Amino acid sequence: MKKFKFSVFIFALFLFAACSDGNQQKEQSSTNQTEPQQQAVVGVVEDVLTKAEQDALTADMVIQSLKEGNERFMRNDLTARDHSAQVRKSVMAQYPKAIVLSCVDSRVPVEDVFDRGIGDVFVARVAGNFVNEDILGSMEFACKVSGSKLILVLGHEHCGAVKAAVDDVKLGNITPMLAKIRPAVESIEYDGERTSKNQEFVHMASQSNVRNAIEKIRSDSPILKEMEEKGEIKIVGAVYDMDDGSVDFLK
Repeated sequence: MKKFKFSVFIFALFLFAACSDGNQQKEQSSTNQTEPQQQAVVGVVEDVLTKAEQDALTADMVIQSLKEGNERFMRNDLTARDHSAQVRKSVMAQYPKAIVLSCVDSRVPVEDVFDRGIGDVFVARVAGNFVNEDILGSMEFACKVSGSKLILVLGHEHCGAVKAAVDDVKLGNITPMLAKIRPAVESIEYDGERTSKNQEFVHMASQSNVRNAIEKIRSDSPILKEMEEKGEIKIVGAVYDMDDGSVDFLK
């Protein structure tokens, strides 16, 4: 009887040891699986632009930073950012480098295209990236009040609004909207087919629309025109290429 009890004790001890070893292996395996998630991302950006940093910028420096950001975007090498930290740090104030006027097109993610984060740029969007009173007011706020150094009018290839303006589409509130783009289309000297089926003409219309917006900013906003003449800001244009993600700054 004693031998039987001793055998049962040995068996129970062996079973306990086996279970303990198995649990340790599971815990170690679980730790190994979660360890990569706990590792900090190297080079993550947590800060947002300060007033002193904004004051130290020039328009040319901002243009260069946007070009470099676009190169990173094209390489699929976007900057790692702690958005939660940036949200908290930007609550009380903002000091963006630029304001970008873009089309509403969902295929043009402005901040990503230039590898910008929270607090970096103002973005105004309207179909066809044209200028009106509201857009001008937004630009004046961005530059005169908030200290931005650059106004960038960003058009893009394959723009539906530009194509509709080229074809002089008539539909509801789209009609008066396209009327703001039509002058850029009509000003083009071109002997070929002037329809949206002609990609060459649509490309010319997109560039003309950007340049027209720039001229309208200067003519309709004495505040921004004076700031540009004093060298406080620059007003420039560019066209985004959907085929490769590049941004071509216009001369």
